[in-house]
Amino acid sequence: MNIKKHIPNAITCGNLFCGCLAIVFAFEGNLVMSAYLVGIAAILDFFDGFAARILKVSGEMGKQLDSLADMVTFGVVPAVVMYYLLAQTFWNNMPPGGQLIEDKYYSILAYSPFLIAIFSALRLAKFNIDTRQTTSFIGVPTPANAMLICSFPLIIQHHPQFASWILNPYFIVTVSLLMSYLLVAELPLFALKFKNFGWPDNKIRYSFLIISLVLLILFQFLAIPFIIFLYIILSVINNLMSAKQ
Repeated sequence: MNIKKHIPNAITCGNLFCGCLAIVFAFEGNLVMSAYLVGIAAILDFFDGFAARILKVSGEMGKQLDSLADMVTFGVVPAVVMYYLLAQTFWNNMPPGGQLIEDKYYSILAYSPFLIAIFSALRLAKFNIDTRQTTSFIGVPTPANAMLICSFPLIIQHHPQFASWILNPYFIVTVSLLMSYLLVAELPLFALKFKNFGWPDNKIRYSFLIISLVLLILFQFLAIPFIIFLYIILSVINNLMSAKQ
Protein backbone atom coordinates (compact mmCIF):
# COMPACT_ATOMS: atom_id res chain seq x y z
CA MET A 1 0.00 0.00 0.00
CA ASN A 2 1.33 3.42 -0.98
CA ILE A 3 1.16 5.28 2.34
CA LYS A 4 2.28 8.66 1.03
CA LYS A 5 -0.84 9.11 -1.10
CA HIS A 6 -2.94 9.04 2.10
CA ILE A 7 -0.92 11.72 3.92
CA PRO A 8 -2.71 14.76 2.40
CA ASN A 9 -6.12 13.16 3.04
CA ALA A 10 -5.14 12.44 6.65
CA ILE A 11 -4.24 16.11 7.08
CA THR A 12 -7.60 17.07 5.56
CA CYS A 13 -9.35 14.78 8.03
CA GLY A 14 -7.49 16.63 10.79
CA ASN A 15 -9.03 19.83 9.45
CA LEU A 16 -12.49 18.20 9.57
CA PHE A 17 -11.90 16.92 13.11
CA CYS A 18 -11.00 20.45 14.25
CA GLY A 19 -14.22 21.70 12.66
CA CYS A 20 -16.30 19.11 14.50
CA LEU A 21 -14.67 20.02 17.82
CA ALA A 22 -15.19 23.71 17.06
CA ILE A 23 -18.92 23.12 16.65
CA VAL A 24 -19.05 21.27 19.98
CA PHE A 25 -17.27 24.12 21.78
CA ALA A 26 -19.52 26.68 20.06
CA PHE A 27 -22.64 24.84 21.28
CA GLU A 28 -21.13 24.98 24.77
CA GLY A 29 -20.69 28.74 24.39
CA ASN A 30 -16.88 28.56 24.23
CA LEU A 31 -16.43 30.61 21.05
CA VAL A 32 -12.80 31.37 21.86
CA MET A 33 -11.85 27.68 21.73
CA SER A 34 -13.85 27.35 18.50
CA ALA A 35 -11.80 30.20 17.05
CA TYR A 36 -8.50 28.57 18.01
CA LEU A 37 -9.59 25.30 16.43
CA VAL A 38 -10.51 27.10 13.20
CA GLY A 39 -7.01 28.62 13.22
CA ILE A 40 -5.44 25.16 13.58
CA ALA A 41 -7.72 23.85 10.81
CA ALA A 42 -6.64 26.69 8.51
CA ILE A 43 -3.02 25.64 8.96
CA LEU A 44 -3.92 22.02 8.19
CA ASP A 45 -5.93 23.19 5.16
CA PHE A 46 -2.85 24.92 3.80
CA PHE A 47 -0.58 21.93 4.37
CA ASP A 48 -2.85 19.27 2.88
CA GLY A 49 -2.62 20.92 -0.54
CA PHE A 50 1.07 21.65 -0.01
CA ALA A 51 1.72 18.01 0.90
CA ALA A 52 -0.24 16.78 -2.13
CA ARG A 53 1.86 18.93 -4.46
CA ILE A 54 5.16 17.99 -2.84
CA LEU A 55 4.36 14.27 -2.79
CA LYS A 56 2.76 14.49 -6.27
CA VAL A 57 -0.34 12.62 -5.15
CA SER A 58 -3.03 15.15 -6.06
CA GLY A 59 -6.29 13.54 -7.08
CA GLU A 60 -10.03 14.06 -7.45
CA MET A 61 -10.80 12.37 -4.12
CA GLY A 62 -8.50 14.72 -2.26
CA LYS A 63 -10.14 17.71 -3.93
CA GLN A 64 -13.64 16.58 -2.98
CA LEU A 65 -12.64 15.60 0.55
CA ASP A 66 -11.02 19.00 1.04
CA SER A 67 -14.22 20.79 0.05
CA LEU A 68 -16.34 18.60 2.32
CA ALA A 69 -14.02 19.30 5.26
CA ASP A 70 -13.96 23.02 4.45
CA MET A 71 -17.76 23.12 4.38
CA VAL A 72 -17.85 22.00 8.01
CA THR A 73 -14.88 23.93 9.37
CA PHE A 74 -15.06 27.11 7.31
CA GLY A 75 -18.77 27.13 6.46
CA VAL A 76 -20.80 25.78 9.36
CA VAL A 77 -18.48 26.86 12.20
CA PRO A 78 -18.35 30.60 11.33
CA ALA A 79 -22.13 30.58 10.82
CA VAL A 80 -22.64 29.07 14.29
CA VAL A 81 -20.16 31.53 15.84
CA MET A 82 -21.98 34.49 14.29
CA TYR A 83 -25.34 33.05 15.39
CA TYR A 84 -24.16 32.88 19.00
CA LEU A 85 -22.68 36.39 18.84
CA LEU A 86 -25.93 37.73 17.41
CA ALA A 87 -27.98 35.94 20.05
CA GLN A 88 -25.71 37.47 22.70
CA THR A 89 -26.35 40.98 21.37
CA PHE A 90 -30.11 40.47 21.65
CA TRP A 91 -29.82 39.17 25.20
CA ASN A 92 -27.52 42.05 26.14
CA ASN A 93 -30.12 44.53 24.89
CA MET A 94 -33.07 42.90 26.63
CA PRO A 95 -34.64 45.31 29.16
CA PRO A 96 -34.71 44.07 32.79
CA GLY A 97 -37.71 41.82 33.20
CA GLY A 98 -38.73 42.48 29.60
CA GLN A 99 -39.00 40.48 26.44
CA LEU A 100 -36.25 39.99 23.91
CA ILE A 101 -36.05 43.39 22.14
CA GLU A 102 -38.76 43.17 19.46
CA ASP A 103 -39.74 39.58 18.85
CA LYS A 104 -40.45 40.23 15.18
CA TYR A 105 -36.97 41.69 14.63
CA TYR A 106 -35.37 38.84 16.53
CA SER A 107 -37.18 36.20 14.49
CA ILE A 108 -36.16 37.88 11.21
CA LEU A 109 -32.51 38.51 12.07
CA ALA A 110 -31.63 35.69 14.45
CA TYR A 111 -30.88 33.14 11.74
CA SER A 112 -29.31 35.46 9.17
CA PRO A 113 -25.75 34.29 10.08
CA PHE A 114 -26.58 30.89 8.57
CA LEU A 115 -26.45 32.57 5.17
CA ILE A 116 -22.69 32.22 5.68
CA ALA A 117 -23.03 28.42 5.64
CA ILE A 118 -25.28 28.50 2.57
CA PHE A 119 -23.01 30.79 0.56
CA SER A 120 -19.94 28.83 1.69
CA ALA A 121 -21.53 25.73 0.18
CA LEU A 122 -22.22 27.63 -3.05
CA ARG A 123 -18.67 28.95 -3.09
CA LEU A 124 -17.10 25.51 -2.59
CA ALA A 125 -19.33 23.86 -5.20
CA LYS A 126 -18.45 26.63 -7.65
CA PHE A 127 -14.74 26.23 -6.88
CA ASN A 128 -14.81 22.51 -7.67
CA ILE A 129 -16.13 23.05 -11.21
CA ASP A 130 -14.56 26.41 -12.06
CA THR A 131 -11.41 25.87 -14.14
CA ARG A 132 -10.45 29.53 -13.65
CA GLN A 133 -9.56 28.86 -10.00
CA THR A 134 -6.65 26.46 -10.41
CA THR A 135 -3.97 29.04 -9.50
CA SER A 136 -6.08 31.83 -7.98
CA PHE A 137 -9.50 32.40 -6.46
CA ILE A 138 -12.68 34.11 -7.59
CA GLY A 139 -14.52 35.24 -4.50
CA VAL A 140 -13.22 35.21 -0.94
CA PRO A 141 -11.97 31.71 0.06
CA THR A 142 -13.93 30.08 2.87
CA PRO A 143 -10.86 29.82 5.20
CA ALA A 144 -10.28 33.59 4.94
CA ASN A 145 -13.94 34.29 5.69
CA ALA A 146 -13.91 31.87 8.64
CA MET A 147 -10.77 33.42 10.12
CA LEU A 148 -12.31 36.90 9.85
CA ILE A 149 -15.48 35.82 11.65
CA CYS A 150 -13.73 33.67 14.25
CA SER A 151 -11.41 36.57 15.11
CA PHE A 152 -14.38 38.36 16.71
CA PRO A 153 -14.54 36.20 19.89
CA LEU A 154 -10.76 36.55 20.25
CA ILE A 155 -10.95 40.33 19.87
CA ILE A 156 -13.75 40.48 22.46
CA GLN A 157 -11.62 38.49 24.91
CA HIS A 158 -8.24 40.13 24.33
CA HIS A 159 -9.35 43.63 23.27
CA PRO A 160 -12.54 44.17 25.33
CA GLN A 161 -12.66 47.86 24.43
CA PHE A 162 -13.93 46.80 21.01
CA ALA A 163 -16.58 44.38 22.33
CA SER A 164 -19.38 46.95 22.04
CA TRP A 165 -18.52 47.42 18.35
CA ILE A 166 -18.77 43.71 17.63
CA LEU A 167 -21.69 42.84 19.91
CA ASN A 168 -24.02 44.98 17.88
CA PRO A 169 -26.79 43.28 15.87
CA TYR A 170 -26.40 45.72 12.97
CA PHE A 171 -22.66 44.99 12.75
CA ILE A 172 -23.12 41.21 12.86
CA VAL A 173 -25.94 41.14 10.32
CA THR A 174 -24.06 43.52 7.98
CA VAL A 175 -20.88 41.44 8.14
CA SER A 176 -22.89 38.24 7.59
CA LEU A 177 -24.55 39.67 4.46
CA LEU A 178 -21.38 41.31 3.11
CA MET A 179 -19.17 38.26 3.53
CA SER A 180 -21.86 35.96 2.12
CA TYR A 181 -21.86 38.07 -1.01
CA LEU A 182 -18.05 38.23 -1.22
CA LEU A 183 -17.82 34.44 -1.03
CA VAL A 184 -19.49 34.13 -4.45
CA ALA A 185 -18.60 37.51 -5.97
CA GLU A 186 -16.79 37.58 -9.32
CA LEU A 187 -13.75 39.08 -7.61
CA PRO A 188 -10.34 37.64 -8.62
CA LEU A 189 -8.06 37.09 -5.61
CA PHE A 190 -4.51 35.77 -5.53
CA ALA A 191 -3.74 32.45 -3.86
CA LEU A 192 -0.84 31.68 -1.55
CA LYS A 193 0.38 28.96 -3.89
CA PHE A 194 4.08 29.22 -4.76
CA LYS A 195 5.19 27.64 -8.05
CA ASN A 196 8.65 28.96 -7.19
CA PHE A 197 10.03 31.17 -4.45
CA GLY A 198 11.47 33.96 -6.61
CA TRP A 199 10.53 37.57 -5.88
CA PRO A 200 9.36 38.56 -9.41
CA ASP A 201 6.62 35.91 -9.54
CA ASN A 202 5.56 36.30 -5.92
CA LYS A 203 5.78 40.01 -5.14
CA ILE A 204 2.15 40.26 -4.15
CA ARG A 205 2.37 37.17 -1.92
CA TYR A 206 5.55 38.21 -0.13
CA SER A 207 4.22 41.74 0.35
CA PHE A 208 1.01 40.38 1.84
CA LEU A 209 2.83 37.98 4.18
CA ILE A 210 5.30 40.64 5.40
CA ILE A 211 2.60 43.25 6.06
CA SER A 212 0.41 40.62 7.75
CA LEU A 213 3.25 39.59 10.06
CA VAL A 214 3.90 43.20 11.05
CA LEU A 215 0.19 43.76 11.75
CA LEU A 216 0.01 40.61 13.88
CA ILE A 217 3.04 41.66 15.93
CA LEU A 218 1.64 45.14 16.49
CA PHE A 219 -2.06 44.42 17.02
CA GLN A 220 -2.34 40.66 17.79
CA PHE A 221 -5.88 39.35 17.18
CA LEU A 222 -7.16 42.80 16.28
CA ALA A 223 -5.03 42.57 13.14
CA ILE A 224 -6.95 39.63 11.64
CA PRO A 225 -9.87 41.60 10.14
CA PHE A 226 -7.39 44.11 8.70
CA ILE A 227 -5.33 41.28 7.19
CA ILE A 228 -8.40 39.80 5.47
CA PHE A 229 -9.39 43.15 3.99
CA LEU A 230 -5.74 43.82 3.09
CA TYR A 231 -5.86 40.55 1.14
CA ILE A 232 -8.89 41.80 -0.79
CA ILE A 233 -7.40 45.26 -1.42
CA LEU A 234 -4.02 43.89 -2.58
CA SER A 235 -5.85 41.51 -4.92
CA VAL A 236 -7.78 44.41 -6.44
CA ILE A 237 -4.54 46.39 -6.89
CA ASN A 238 -2.86 43.34 -8.42
CA ASN A 239 -5.79 42.92 -10.82
CA LEU A 240 -5.56 46.56 -11.91
CA MET A 241 -1.79 46.31 -12.45
CA SER A 242 -2.17 43.12 -14.46
CA ALA A 243 -4.86 44.71 -16.61
CA LYS A 244 -2.56 47.66 -17.42
CA GLN A 245 0.25 45.31 -18.40
